[in-house]
Formats: sequence, structure tokens, C-alpha cells
Amino acid sequence: MATVSTCAKVDLRLKFQSEKQVETLLSALMPEAEAPPTHRSSVKLQKDGTYLVLAVKAEDTVALRATLNAYLRWINSILNIIETVKP
Repeated sequence: MATVSTCAKVDLRLKFQSEKQVETLLSALMPEAEAPPTHRSSVKLQKDGTYLVLAVKAEDTVALRATLNAYLRWINSILNIIETVKP
């Protein structure tokens, strides 16, 4: 995780139906969190039972909003894919 001079941050706990969903989300999102495309924000992801904990730190509120929106869109897309391929 890159070091960010923090001016804005948010810690978000998202509840899901199962631990398996959280594990799937983590494995899909972790590469992005480990190698962010910009130095303006960083993300830490954790599993807490059926919760995905998303901790975003950013240099400013614009970077915070952009990062948070990106992760929430990716989470929504992953959930849609899971639903589509579910037997």
C-alpha cells in the first residue's frame, strides 16, 4: 500500500450474504488495492466475517470520492457477475 499524506479518509463496513462472497470480492479487488493507479489515495481491504471493510485514505476529498466510487462500482459489478454465474 502506498503512503498517502492523508487529508480525507473513510472506513466503510459492507455486509454481504456470506463469507464466500466477501472472499470472492477480496480476491478480485486486492490487486487494485496493492497497486493503485495513483499516489493520491490508498485502500486497505479486510474481511470481518460477512463484512468487507474498506478503508480509504486520500490526499483530498476529490481523490477520496473518486476512489470510493470506483470501489463501490467494482463491488457492484462483481456481485452482478456472481449472480449471473450462480447455478
